[in-house]
Amino acid sequence: MDMDRLDMPVSLLDLAPVCEGSTPAQAFANALDLARHAESLGYTRYWLAEHHNMPGIASAATAVLIGHIAGGTSRIRVGAGGVMLPNHAPLQVAEQFGTLASLYPGRIDLGLGRAPGTDQPTVQALRRYYAGADAFPSDVMELLRYFEPVQPGQPVQAVPGAGLDVPVWILGSSLFGAQLAASLGLPYAFASHFAPAAMTEALALYHRDFRPSKRLRQPHAMLALNVVAADTRAEAERLFTTQQQSFVRLRRGAPGLIPPPIDDIDAFWTPQEKAMVGQALACAVVGDAADVREGIAEFARRHRPDELMLTANIFDHAARRHSFALAADAFARKGHAAA
Repeated sequence: MDMDRLDMPVSLLDLAPVCEGSTPAQAFANALDLARHAESLGYTRYWLAEHHNMPGIASAATAVLIGHIAGGTSRIRVGAGGVMLPNHAPLQVAEQFGTLASLYPGRIDLGLGRAPGTDQPTVQALRRYYAGADAFPSDVMELLRYFEPVQPGQPVQAVPGAGLDVPVWILGSSLFGAQLAASLGLPYAFASHFAPAAMTEALALYHRDFRPSKRLRQPHAMLALNVVAADTRAEAERLFTTQQQSFVRLRRGAPGLIPPPIDDIDAFWTPQEKAMVGQALACAVVGDAADVREGIAEFARRHRPDELMLTANIFDHAARRHSFALAADAFARKGHAAA
């Protein structure tokens, strides 16, 4: 692999962060601006993730926000990375994404996860008549059937949705999702940006057990990677402290708005928390333009995904835009200058 150029799609994962001193409305404006920026830089996909009861994440109504982003862009694929299917009836998801695919044909992706995307009290609020995620495989298969052409005598159909080409991905951070994606012949996206422990084993299992389907003839795996780029390595490391703080706060049971970066992260966390964050965020490339270009290429060379999805939890919107522009130099197909 050319260390100066990635020969694979590279995409962007956004959580619509709500920063201290800001609002969800501003987060949505920033998300659309970032999506347009990503489109101009040549990123392939712009995905949003479903979370609930998280003051610092505004993408709870994921399908609604996808429509907003798709309506404000023209070429980039927009999708869910993902929809947490146990929170929803499969028919409703099919209708939502059938609607999106009808409005924005050829541009909508649907990633499915089985985690709740929240804490236990919120799970109970979301799943009023549902006990857990054990039905996830059967729910996925039910959802896939709603995208098939309607059969004579079919009692329930997705309108819109039936007969539409909506790419469906399985998301995961364990062997469960890899096995399910392989058995159903679906593309697989691994959450290596926050839970990398099983990444190598999950990818191997997915490739080994993959069964071709009408949707996918060969295995197709995406890995997520934290990337924080700035003009200097020191500034990038400082920007990264926002994500480090957020992760610690979540583990302390006190998630809040996205905090600004700090100069001394070691004064914030305990040695145990530092070790925990180091493991959880092990798949991260932080540095200046050269560091990031080489780091992204090295990650791709070592793990050989079919696609990469970059994410960055950066407090300042302008710095976040600049980070993704610097990262785009790793795959710059159109010669865009970092800005």
